[in-house]
Amino acid sequence: MKTPAVLFILASMFTLNASVFAALLDPVTTDAGKISGVAGSSPEVRVYKGVPYAAPPVGELRWRAPQPVSHWEGVRQADHFGPKCMQAQSGMSPAGPPSQMSEDCLYLNIWTAAKSAQEKRPVMVWSHGGGYTMGSGDSPQFDGESLAKKGVVLVTYNYRLGIFGFFSHPELSKESGKNASGNYALMDLAAALRWVRTNISSFGGDPNRVTIFGVSAGAGLVANLVGSPEGKGLFQRAIAQSGSWTGISIGRPNTLSQAEAAGMKTAEALGAKSLSELRGKSADELIKNGRGGGPIVDGWFIPTELSGIYAQGKQNDVDILVGSNQDEGTFFSRPGGSSADAFIKQSRQRFGALADTFLKLYPAGSDPEAAASQLASFRDELAWLMRKWAQTQSMRGKGKAYLYYFTHVPPAAPGAPSRGATHGAETSYVFQNSGSNWTDLDRQVADALSSYWANFAANGDPNGKGLPVWPAIKKAGDRVMVLGDKIEVGPVPDKARLDFFEEYYSSLQPR
Repeated sequence: MKTPAVLFILASMFTLNASVFAALLDPVTTDAGKISGVAGSSPEVRVYKGVPYAAPPVGELRWRAPQPVSHWEGVRQADHFGPKCMQAQSGMSPAGPPSQMSEDCLYLNIWTAAKSAQEKRPVMVWSHGGGYTMGSGDSPQFDGESLAKKGVVLVTYNYRLGIFGFFSHPELSKESGKNASGNYALMDLAAALRWVRTNISSFGGDPNRVTIFGVSAGAGLVANLVGSPEGKGLFQRAIAQSGSWTGISIGRPNTLSQAEAAGMKTAEALGAKSLSELRGKSADELIKNGRGGGPIVDGWFIPTELSGIYAQGKQNDVDILVGSNQDEGTFFSRPGGSSADAFIKQSRQRFGALADTFLKLYPAGSDPEAAASQLASFRDELAWLMRKWAQTQSMRGKGKAYLYYFTHVPPAAPGAPSRGATHGAETSYVFQNSGSNWTDLDRQVADALSSYWANFAANGDPNGKGLPVWPAIKKAGDRVMVLGDKIEVGPVPDKARLDFFEEYYSSLQPR
């Protein structure tokens, strides 16, 4: 017979376990039907994988705006990730194993530690990188459990890639009803956000506190949606890691007419004389013979060049947190870099009358000096571009802008050379997904970055208890927040380099 003391202990243990293991009760009801998730590696987190947010974009829906999901009966088991979107990488994502690919790929994944649908936690929606041609939302690097434990509802999703995500053709523009074609990946992000607005409260998320964030091409999607009238009201905050509306360098986007001309050449190469014949081609054939670009000025989703929209303060009035990394260029450069002659030739071709000024700032007196200048100029150009975005956004309405510069060097893989704080290096720290060779310092940096990001999603301000104070940015020369071995406000930026990229950027603007 159990004594009262034993019964009390057992009851206490049951109560404790119930609170520790308490999580959102399944099934969860969405607008298309009920779904049931799975437990995360931590019992307080529930994960919902492979949830459709749009109809499969196949057959007649290839190269169309995302359509609503068909309703299903019963309970859908959301216990495995959906297929990756078609890409020429044999199913390899940047940081994940081979998996199934399909045009039927418009799925999202949710991590939540909410115990009820009434909690209204901030929501973060992640756009992966990959040059608009590769990647997926199910990479282990983007596992959302750690961020969920910090109080957010984390969503990752797939968007159409390459020729499926960015393909224009006069017939597509005509049938669209918008006289536009090409920005299907952007439409996918908007569709995912509409799904979030309708359904995320069932997962304990607040549809009125949504932050979109992404890296590289994903940051480009974020920047374009911040500037697009089609993004209005779908989110309240945005985080961009090493990518802006012109991508990872200063330039001008393609126009609809340019993209349509490229699409017609692709159709000709495929031997397709009509849109129906193009839609009849296999996905593999399209990948082999065609290519997508990136966001274009289509006259609808992106009505005019975003440089003008941002300059005029016509972008969406949202808080932003943006930045870049110390060693961005090592991700893209080949060993040894460019020769001095090649670097000088490329500089003169690109910068024209400004080339002499550029080469004084980034000299190329020898091959090693040219290689160093190539990396330094890539770093500074992207840093300037993110600063420009922060500056212009801070002048728009009531929104605040926060600018960072990531300098912490992750430990290199065994036997591999270090690439420094390279392009995308901060992402694992943001998601707090540790590498096998992480040190205590790595874990400290990850805890700080993930806290800054989660605080920003919750309040529109990254600052919080125990974190170094991060000031908002307002002017072109304001000091940046350095996220490194030591987190602190950095030195005043080099004015000559800021001035050069400002002048070059201005030279590209429409007259």
